[in-house]
Amino acid sequence: MSTVPFVEMNSGARIPQLGFGVFQVDPAETKRVVLDALEVGYRHIDTAAGYANEAAVGEAIVESGIDRSELFITTKQRPADQAPDLSGDAIKSSLDKLGLPYVDLYLIHWPTPARGLYVEAWHALERFAEQGLTKSIGVSNFLPEHLDRLAAESSTVPAVNQIELHPELQQREVEERCVRAGILVEAWSPIARGALVDTPAVDALAAKYGKTVAQVTLRWHLEHGRVIIPRTVRKARMVENFDLFDFALEPAEISVLDALEAGKRVGPTPPP
Repeated sequence: MSTVPFVEMNSGARIPQLGFGVFQVDPAETKRVVLDALEVGYRHIDTAAGYANEAAVGEAIVESGIDRSELFITTKQRPADQAPDLSGDAIKSSLDKLGLPYVDLYLIHWPTPARGLYVEAWHALERFAEQGLTKSIGVSNFLPEHLDRLAAESSTVPAVNQIELHPELQQREVEERCVRAGILVEAWSPIARGALVDTPAVDALAAKYGKTVAQVTLRWHLEHGRVIIPRTVRKARMVENFDLFDFALEPAEISVLDALEAGKRVGPTPPP
């Protein structure tokens, strides 16, 4: 079994660089899917209150028999729960559904700036960390202006910013802003939900290493130091996505994928 490397966050905690996401996984299928992922070797599971499958993730954790200390669990706060009087109930609801006393990482799922509550929500997350309900706190889908406001109104730097990121959408301004602040970038849809760029140059890299275009793309993320959370419901694809640690891309090969930026999203655009 390949060994997944860990990356240290600014909170001092370590996060597995390869995780498994359950976005849009049917709650009825989630338990089976997560059990398959854990059997393959994934120990970092990423869910969210908005996915409506936290309870099934929790069931899989219990049934797996894997010690809690070996797992890294992330969940996220819904925009509707950003109000100060709802935030505490929201994380407790997530923990109850997961059957856990704490999560390793708790994120604000979207800034939703039109509501004007993400800074207050961030202060609530700070309290959750102090209370031991989460080991680390971070954000998701935050743009530089949202990060700037947090920096102006809080002394706690997010451990992670989880954003859509793949070769055709590299969000360089966001990533550079995160790197400057010591915020780890975590890529959701790291292989663009399967809509990968198929070019002769990338095909050649896949042939050279005996890998698929998806594996080369996931390796490209790892070379950039990002955390990735690919999603699939197929066990064979889970195995493929996990098989990334017996090769490395050379700098010129990384540049091949760097050159594919096209500003093309597969998910929604965060509002300014």
